[in-house]
Amino acid sequence: MSLNIGLFLILCLTALALTNGERVRFDNYRVYEVNASNREKLALLKQMEDTSDSLLFLDGVHKINRTVKVVVPPHKVSDFLLVLDVNDIDYNLVEKDLQTALEKDYNQIATRATTDQWSAYQTLDFHYSWLRSLASSYPGNVTLIEGGKSYEKRSILGVKISLHNGKKQKPGIFLEAGIHAREWIAPATATYVIDALLTSTDEQVRELAETYEWYIIPHANPDGYVYTHTTNRMWRKTRQPYGSCYGADPNRNWNVSWNTVGASSNPCSETFAGSAANSEIEVKSLSRYVDSLKSVVKLYISFHSFSQYLLYPNGDTPELPDNVKDYEQVYNVTLKAISKRYDTVYTGGNIYDAIYPAAGSSVDYAYSKTGIRMAFCFELRPNGSFNGNGMELPADQIRPTAEEILDGLVAMVNEVKVLGYFD
Repeated sequence: MSLNIGLFLILCLTALALTNGERVRFDNYRVYEVNASNREKLALLKQMEDTSDSLLFLDGVHKINRTVKVVVPPHKVSDFLLVLDVNDIDYNLVEKDLQTALEKDYNQIATRATTDQWSAYQTLDFHYSWLRSLASSYPGNVTLIEGGKSYEKRSILGVKISLHNGKKQKPGIFLEAGIHAREWIAPATATYVIDALLTSTDEQVRELAETYEWYIIPHANPDGYVYTHTTNRMWRKTRQPYGSCYGADPNRNWNVSWNTVGASSNPCSETFAGSAANSEIEVKSLSRYVDSLKSVVKLYISFHSFSQYLLYPNGDTPELPDNVKDYEQVYNVTLKAISKRYDTVYTGGNIYDAIYPAAGSSVDYAYSKTGIRMAFCFELRPNGSFNGNGMELPADQIRPTAEEILDGLVAMVNEVKVLGYFD
């Protein structure tokens, strides 16, 4: 989830793209895997991540013996490799021309309507039109909801699914996706879940749909998502300007231990926490909406990519939740369910230890600030940020990814119920 784009790249490439009406290009940019085997080497990589004006770190530099992928522009290759060689840091070239991989991603954006919307990555306009059509097709069962507006005045649109069966207020489940713009598989999976809750004939899925009220926001960062389609596939943040740089990391901007760890105060960094907690209108308005539901919602879920992790609080501290035993129980049954269909292996644990320190996230906010005792983050396929088929995930894996995650949600919700959190 961590990506550090320097001032040079943002000012020069983005300005060029906007001037010419073209997408940012990464011709002859290379992708390397690097690995720090001790703390001294890790500190050097961290310094490069924090200070370089042109290197793009696709993974956060936080732990020794963990592979980190770095995008290196052509004019920096010699210097970059020299530093690694002098300091005896292991590296491996995984892509000679990043632009080739990005073109594969752009070619997977749907350009026309298809009978299967999960066979390609869809535009924001398509998803929003589809959500609106659901409210018309399922009157009384599907209600359009709005988690606020974006900086560029787009709606943060979603749906509430409530299949009435004569019961009083049902416990709520909140699902947000797409808070990081370039993680296309997250909104695609969220829309698949919406469709399954409304159309699946599977008995267990029907029970999920009929027993709970679902609040699902597929695009928590709509401006950024559009920008990844039109201008820069690698974009991750919001689009609010900060001087000569743009955007903050909306998953470091929530008002919980804001900017204490795993975030940056540099507006040009891709982990920029914003000028203050809730400085991003997307986060400010969405957090208010979540607050308004805190007496109803009992389970909070966030979809991200990549890594194939299931994560739970905390991200700001290694201190574990006081109900960690329950988290571990839900975690274990969920991972087992995800693996059954396609043998896909997920790992994870608490955010701080399993992936990296990250303060100001939506999951930590839900758990620490709203009283929602169960909050999880799914880091979806692939298990690495670069797989030779594009920066994220080939479109033919959208459906398998969503299917196995739906299996996991069934198991997760049932276990949360067994533990009494919906009572």
